[in-house]
Amino acid sequence: MYAALDIGGTKIAGALIDDAGAILTRAELPTPARESVSRLTGTVDAVIDRLGAHPAWGTVRGMGIASAGPVDTAHGTVSPVNIPAWRAFPLAESVRAHPMLFDGIDPVLIGDAVAVAAAEQWRGAAQGVGNALCMVVSTGVGGGYVLNGRLHPGPSGNAGHIGHISVAMDGPPCACGARGCVESYASGTAIARHAVQAGWVPREGEAATAAAVAAAARVGDARALAAYDRSARALAAAIAGSATLLEIEVAVIGGGVAQAGDVLFTPLRRHLRSFAVLDFARDVTVRPAALARDAGLVGAAAAARARMTEQGSVYVSG
Repeated sequence: MYAALDIGGTKIAGALIDDAGAILTRAELPTPARESVSRLTGTVDAVIDRLGAHPAWGTVRGMGIASAGPVDTAHGTVSPVNIPAWRAFPLAESVRAHPMLFDGIDPVLIGDAVAVAAAEQWRGAAQGVGNALCMVVSTGVGGGYVLNGRLHPGPSGNAGHIGHISVAMDGPPCACGARGCVESYASGTAIARHAVQAGWVPREGEAATAAAVAAAARVGDARALAAYDRSARALAAAIAGSATLLEIEVAVIGGGVAQAGDVLFTPLRRHLRSFAVLDFARDVTVRPAALARDAGLVGAAAAARARMTEQGSVYVSG
């Protein structure tokens, strides 16, 4: 049995997950994202307390933590953009100090998008794939790589940060400080913003969200369709670049924006054919993610499982 935490700007979730990747029990509390360090760590502790009350807690052999980033897995620290009080916060050490953790359990920290990649390879759409890019397209855009059958988090745990590669040198400014990033075109926020700027108006009483734009696109609204086409083109450029550099075989797309289904995937596959033109890159396959809201938890458990089976080498078997 493995304990897992998934920490983001909206929720702090925890679960007990067995060796087959099945969730036995879960706990969740809202993230006090704008509050103090002590309030944040108290919420993490409260989620662990709830897991610890389950009878299966006594069989826990390892623990994984997936966190919004940037992360520094070498030092066990996190600096989530959407949690201002945590800057170089020693999250792994804080969790390790929880009185319910057994001696010898050393929490494994990974970025949330890398955790999704681990989960999709272990029990999802990248299962059995040697080389894959797994992307989370939501409020932001993140990602993680599987290379030669191994999760590839990089030295600091931030490899695969594909939302912040530039696909347009003179593109719009991104929150990261660069210009033309994938995220500034493809995120749910960017899709809604572009549609509104083009003159699309949500229905009365409805917020201007990517989901609302997708609903309009399904009934043929040209401005909504154009916003998703723009997003798909940026994603296709990023995937083609990954295929060219790393010879990935599969690109898995998850997150809230991927729930648009064919509104996103049809133009994405079309644009990919125009970007991935070299013989060794053109066969990359695009798949929707198989795991939804619990992917971060399953990926955190996969990292803990890997720590135990590979003695520190992060490997996720099929």
